[in-house]
Amino acid sequence: MRIALFTETFLPKVDGIVTRLRHTVDHLQRNGDEVLVVCPDGGLKEHKGAKVYGLPALPLPMYPELKMAFPRPAIRKKLENFKPDLIHVVNPAILGLAGIYYAKMLNLPLVASYHTHLPQYLHHYGFGALEGFLWELLKAGHNQAQLNLCTSTAMVKELSSHGIERVDLWQRGVDTEMFQPHLVSAKMRDRLSQGHPDAPLLLYVGRVSPEKEIERIKPILEAIPGARLAIVGDGPHRATLKQHFQDTPTNFVGYLQGMELASAFASADAFVFPSQTETLGLVVLEAMAAGCPVVAANSGGIPDIVTDGVNGYLFEPNTANGAIEATRRLLAAQEERETLRANARKEAERWGWAAATQQLQDYYQKVLVKSSLSLVA
Repeated sequence: MRIALFTETFLPKVDGIVTRLRHTVDHLQRNGDEVLVVCPDGGLKEHKGAKVYGLPALPLPMYPELKMAFPRPAIRKKLENFKPDLIHVVNPAILGLAGIYYAKMLNLPLVASYHTHLPQYLHHYGFGALEGFLWELLKAGHNQAQLNLCTSTAMVKELSSHGIERVDLWQRGVDTEMFQPHLVSAKMRDRLSQGHPDAPLLLYVGRVSPEKEIERIKPILEAIPGARLAIVGDGPHRATLKQHFQDTPTNFVGYLQGMELASAFASADAFVFPSQTETLGLVVLEAMAAGCPVVAANSGGIPDIVTDGVNGYLFEPNTANGAIEATRRLLAAQEERETLRANARKEAERWGWAAATQQLQDYYQKVLVKSSLSLVA
């Protein structure tokens, strides 16, 4: 198959969507498919054998790390030269609209996937009143596709409830070869804890932005004597959070990648994740693969991954002490913590990227067959 993948974000950006896309592109290419990635320009011309067509982009005012690339007529020539069998648009917002348009113009099957819960994000940026309008825009775009994919059962239900049709589940994936429990490191623990390796070490990894609700970790940190917090990642909310956590033992580590990131997960005592807007929560799965016990909000796609009391702890986001009690319980019981570590790793091992990509290829094939039959009819 030849797949044209339109995405609003790609390398060198670091986030859960890009992680999924780069592994997907890699495995598609390995399996003999050819991929053209149409994305904001990040300096890349290819990735793992796939062609990358980067378009000039401007930083998003509220989030400079994200770039907006606007459609242009040259895209059509790129597509005609590439001759895709289908177009896949990822989180269609601006550039993705070009993917929808050219699928229509060139009579190509269209697959769309939903990875960012934008309607919920609006509430964290002061635009909550626009949620209904945004759902109507999303419905109009996604309903052009022959198939709409979500990464958790919660999001399948959510999109269906808002009138988006032909919705199915694209299973989760995680790099179980890189994220492993044995990568625990005294040196990394010392770095994350700022020289206090014997203290209880809490970890957050992910985008440092308002919708992640990282502020909610502060009461947990303050309730556990001697605990330290390491925040790995970056984003537009960093300065505000540094002010919020200024009187606490919190280390703003910045980005970690590859084996350093894997070692950070493996070396912490608890991965605390308060976000209520996750379509999946890939970092939660990465923490579990590394054997780091998880304490996470019972919201969005997280319950698809974490089974409370079996491979981690869930807390109700609107209860004041739920996260504190869960984290205290986790840190207090060494034997129980080791069981959670083992069960978390076992859960992660079910979800390799190869299987997730094979499922996606099967979806592509079904869409192609259905499109061919409709043409014959």
